[in-house]
Amino acid sequence: MNLLVLGANSDMAQAIARKFAQAEHANLYLASRHLETLEKRAKDIKIRYEVEAKPLFFDATDYSSHLEFYTNLDPKPDGVVLSFGYLGDQGKGQQTFKEVEQIVATNFLGAASILEIIAADFEERGHGFIIGISSVAGERGRQSNYIYGAAKSGLTVYLSGLRNRLFSKNVRVITVLPGFVHTKMTEDLDRPGPLTAEVKEIADDVYGTYKKGKDIVYCKWFWKWIMYIIKSIPERLFKRLRL
Repeated sequence: MNLLVLGANSDMAQAIARKFAQAEHANLYLASRHLETLEKRAKDIKIRYEVEAKPLFFDATDYSSHLEFYTNLDPKPDGVVLSFGYLGDQGKGQQTFKEVEQIVATNFLGAASILEIIAADFEERGHGFIIGISSVAGERGRQSNYIYGAAKSGLTVYLSGLRNRLFSKNVRVITVLPGFVHTKMTEDLDRPGPLTAEVKEIADDVYGTYKKGKDIVYCKWFWKWIMYIIKSIPERLFKRLRL
């Protein structure tokens, strides 16, 4: 198996890459903007799991570079993990559109740009799988992070449509919906301990979903029921909550 990991310097991406290297002996394309860090991590994976691990430069918001980036991959990947993202600053976004633009560009537009290219290739070849890391934040808008949530909601719907499009072509699309996770991106947030997952748990859940042939996974599992309750609250009551 050849696996392309986009946003490969993120904590979640690293955990997922290592899981596939260990369990599937997958050869990896590790793609991110920060090559110096990525090169060290690729070397460690290569030695530890005895697989190929190639670091590549990839910028999610440089849309015009995406086609050339994917065309140059040889051999082409059998699967893709899309893990890049930008949490951003909700307060800053309320003051300047630049922040809104960055949040949406990274979390949705960049994803749609590269995944359309990959989907067309997988569709033509008649096999492949796409694992997209979205978020439970996209399940319902909350005043504390509705800009990020809107971008992730767009990604979740996009992945759903892609799954519908590619099902008859023998291409799987898996949507991953994490709640709170211990990562560099969330280290400054007040994370509720019992509700917060470790990246290894995310990797195990993602790989388990891949092996079982499922389409959607909530990480941790109880977020499915938490979000069911949150989505069930009538809007006339929900708008009064401080969330």
